[in-house]
Amino acid sequence: MYSRKPPTLSVKEAAIALLSRRDHGEYELQQKLQLKGYDDTEIDSAIIFCKECNYLDDLRYAKSQVRQHIYKGHGERRIRQELNQKRVTESVVDTAMAEEATDWFELAKLTAEKKFKAGKAKEPKEYAKQVRFLQYRGYSFEQISYALNALNGELE
Repeated sequence: MYSRKPPTLSVKEAAIALLSRRDHGEYELQQKLQLKGYDDTEIDSAIIFCKECNYLDDLRYAKSQVRQHIYKGHGERRIRQELNQKRVTESVVDTAMAEEATDWFELAKLTAEKKFKAGKAKEPKEYAKQVRFLQYRGYSFEQISYALNALNGELE
């Protein structure tokens, strides 16, 4: 059976190495360090150290994730779901979303324009496909309606 080699870096060094590449959430960092074979108590002390030195900040991480998802054209629901999966607390997510103020209706419209260059679908089956795409992206039905109506200039 395959056995994992003991880690060569200290847990603090490994944590700092991971955080030097990109921001991580506390839970994500903990998972990665566990996969490397470190002890839970060592991991906890390394996380406390990283927080005290401001190397690890869930709010900074959440804001970074929000910006990345907005750039990709994702809606508020999708962003919240992804951050919840990464175990970022709801209050931190709320703060990050508030600080990255976005007009979700306009973002839905831009996403729809980019994806559906031919405009709003005429057939119900194609229209449903457009709605599903935007739902998957994390937009509410009101935002989807706004975006698809804007495709044909029905808003003006």
